[in-house]
Order: sequence, then structure tokens, then C-alpha cells
Amino acid sequence: MKQIKSIVFFFIVLLIIQLTAKQISAQDTLRLSLEEAVKFALENNTDIRNSLLDLRAANRKIWETTAIGLPQVSAKAQYSNIFTVPQISFGSFLDPGLLPTDRPLTAQDIANAYVQAPPVKLGVKESTTFDLTVSQLLFNGSYIVGLQASRIFYQLSEQNLQRTRVEVAASVRDNYAMLLVASENIKILRQTRENVQKLLEETREFYHQGFVEQTDVDQLEVTWNNLGNSLRQVESAYDIGLRMLKIQLGIESQAHLMLTDSLPALINLPAIEQSLHASFDPQRSIYYQLLETRERLARLDLNREKTDYLPSVAAFYNHQEKTKRPEFDFQPKDVIGVSVQWNLFSSGQRMARIAQKRLELEKTRNLKDFQTRALQVQARQLADQLAVKREAYFNNQKNLQLAQHIYERSLIKYREGVGASLDLTVNQNQYLNALSGFYQSLFDLIAAHNQLDKLLNNLFLN
Repeated sequence: MKQIKSIVFFFIVLLIIQLTAKQISAQDTLRLSLEEAVKFALENNTDIRNSLLDLRAANRKIWETTAIGLPQVSAKAQYSNIFTVPQISFGSFLDPGLLPTDRPLTAQDIANAYVQAPPVKLGVKESTTFDLTVSQLLFNGSYIVGLQASRIFYQLSEQNLQRTRVEVAASVRDNYAMLLVASENIKILRQTRENVQKLLEETREFYHQGFVEQTDVDQLEVTWNNLGNSLRQVESAYDIGLRMLKIQLGIESQAHLMLTDSLPALINLPAIEQSLHASFDPQRSIYYQLLETRERLARLDLNREKTDYLPSVAAFYNHQEKTKRPEFDFQPKDVIGVSVQWNLFSSGQRMARIAQKRLELEKTRNLKDFQTRALQVQARQLADQLAVKREAYFNNQKNLQLAQHIYERSLIKYREGVGASLDLTVNQNQYLNALSGFYQSLFDLIAAHNQLDKLLNNLFLN
């Protein structure tokens, strides 16, 4: 009975191990569409994660600045040991107990009644002091401005996070499209090389039978070698792009990644038309919002310097306890008060600092105006480039169809013995160039659309 239980337990454990292995194996390959890749990057990209940490740090900065104006409590303990305690003597005094009461007083009796007073210690040899202080800031201009600046700094961190998200999304979209283009190129080059290899073998057989010349064989062999070089270059570019995409996604380079979208799915012509006819609103652009926030920070920096003309007012309470007190201790245990600090005259230093901050604010405004105009020009340029890339895409699509028909007809003629190998090679190179130009124009169209949508802040709408 025990053996049966052991066998059953063994098979259960084995089944669990197999199921776990299947689950791990299924998780080895990460399958992502374009939108899934963008979403995955927005959650795992290193730059975005660091921007989130900056945002959390900015939130802590707000509380740090706020806490300056809240009650502050400090405690201090101090042990002291005086090698020689100072003393003070009050001289002699008349002691009435030494005067005789059974007879009349004489001058000598009075003189004998004077005794030397014992010395009084002005401290204690060892003592431990405990000090508790509570303070509260009542008014400080720099604190008020700093509190405003910390909140704007948090807003700046939020905008930096949004800018990072936009740039990562655009970069992932570009790289994803580039990998699909490279993948299609690899497939076509491999298929074309296989076709050339078959044709080369047929031509060699024709050469041995005396139907073609050695030049025809050599020409096809050169073409086959060139296709091999092109294939290796594209495969290397694909491998580099895949590693870069993994870095953008925040996954290990050893992880298996599969792109599930196809190239036609990335060409969204209605969305391209919508982006071409969209008007650029600078206030919707994250880059313009960053400029506005920096201007606000520069204005607050100027206000902070101006607050140096105002006083700083604080209230405090102090309680002190000593383990040993001297006989004469005039220091009170509890003290409450108000302190006012006011820099009345600085020989023009504050005016100079305010003038510098005012000039910095003017520079920030000039830069904002300049970059706003630059953003408007850039929006127009990107729209024009997108229109040009769209027309190039349609033209290259037509050229590819024509080049493919020409190559197929020349291939038929060559196999029927009425076409030259040189004409076939020329038409084949023309077809490959048209194919390369088509996929390049397809990628250029996608990249141009991403760049325009990044500026229009539409990347997360499509």
C-alpha cells in the first residue's frame, strides 16, 4: 500500500513538473503586436522607470519644502565635568548664637561672635543637561515662494515623464517598422537567391550541353554572390535592430521576441490624412508645455530674490532640565519667545542678484518665443515631409509592380532561350532595387507619420 502511494505521489510530482516546464516554455517567446510593444515599453522601459522615480522624488521634495513651515522639535543632551568648580566667599558675619546671654555684652564678645562664612560654589562638578526646543516659522517670503516652486517642479517632472513616454513610443514604432521591413527583405532575398541558385544550376547544365556560354554561368554566379552579401547585411541590421528593440522594451537580450504585426497593418492611410490636415496647437505639444513650465520657474526664482527684502519671523519654546543644579542658578527652565531676522542693508548685493534673475527670466522668455516659432515651422516641415513620403510610397509601389512584371517576362524569355543572361541580370537588379526602394519608402512613410504625430501629441490616439 505504501508503494502504491509512493508511485502515485511520484507521478503527481512529475505531472506538476511537466506542466511547469510547459508554462515556462510558453513564456520564453514574447509575442507582441505594435500596440502591445508600445504598451510593454511604456511599462518596462528604463528611461520611463527612471522618470517615474524622478516624479516620486519630486513629490517627496514638495513635502520636504512644506515641512519647513511646520513645527520643528529638537532635543539635546550634554554632559559636563568641571575640573575646578569656581567659588565665591561673602566674608564674615555676626552669629547671634555665639553672644553670651548671662552677662552684659562687651566689645570683645561681639568681636568673638563674628565667624567666617563658608564659600559658595558657583557650579557643580558633574552635570547632565537635557534641552528641548520647539520652533514654528511664522513668516518667511522665501519659504512661500519655495513652496510654489516645489509644486511647479513636480509639474515639470510630470511633463518630463510625458515627454519620455512620447519619445519612447515613437522610437518603438520606428524600430518595430524597421524590423518588419528588414524581415520582408530577408524573405525576398532568400527566395530570390534560391531562384537564382536553381537558375544557375540549370544554366550550368545548359553550358555542359553547349547551349549557353561560360559568361552566362559567371554572370549568374556573380548575381548569386551579390545576393548573399546583401542578405548577410540585412540579417545583421535585423539582429542589431532586434537587440535595440529589446533594450527599448526593457527585456533581456537573450529573450525570444516575435513581432506579430505585418507591414500592411502599420500603414494607416486615413490616420495619415488626418495628421496631414491637422492644425498645430503649440499648447497641446509637450515640448511647448515644458517651455512654459521653465518660464514659471524662472519667474519664481526672481520672486524668491525679491523676498530677501522681507523679514523672517519665528516663534520658539525651550525647556531645560539639569540633573544637578548649582546653589545659585538663575537660568529658567522654560522660555518662550519670538525672533525676527531682517537684513536691512546689503550694499547693493540684493539688487544685483534681482537684476541677474530678471535678465535670466527675459532670456527664458526669448528662448520660449524662439522655440515656439521653431515648433510651428517644424510642424509645417514634418507635414510637408509626410506628404512627400506618401507620394513616394505610391510611386515606389507602382515601380515595384512594373519591375516585377519586367523581371518575370525576362526570366521566361531566358528559360525559353530567347533572352540573354545579361538582360536577365539587369532586370533582376532593377527589380531588387525597386523592391528595396519600396520597402524604404514604406518605412520612411511610417517614420514620418510617427514624427508628425509625436509633435502633434497624437501618438497615443492612433
